[in-house]
Amino acid sequence: MTEQTSTLYAKLLGETARISWQELQPFFARGQLLQVAPGLDLVEVAQAVAEDDGGKVGAWLQSGQVLKVAESQAEDYLQRDPELWAVVVSPWVLIQERSAGATMH
Repeated sequence: MTEQTSTLYAKLLGETARISWQELQPFFARGQLLQVAPGLDLVEVAQAVAEDDGGKVGAWLQSGQVLKVAESQAEDYLQRDPELWAVVVSPWVLIQERSAGATMH
């Protein structure tokens, strides 16, 4: 990791926060929510999006590990109200559901 890359990672980590689905609904309505699979590092994905790393982001999109939040997923979040973490990489808001006991990387 270069110093510039690690600085961006630290900045994004500092901007990552717990958020409720209710607060995310306006972003969903505008089509700006990207869901990150639980096994990925949310901040690493945000960093790749911020740096426009098409190789990494494309691979995640193709494998379904990163995807736009679908209507069915939105309804599930609304019903369950799970613990979500989010970070903004304009124009996107990247979200990830955390299971009980999970910690930030």
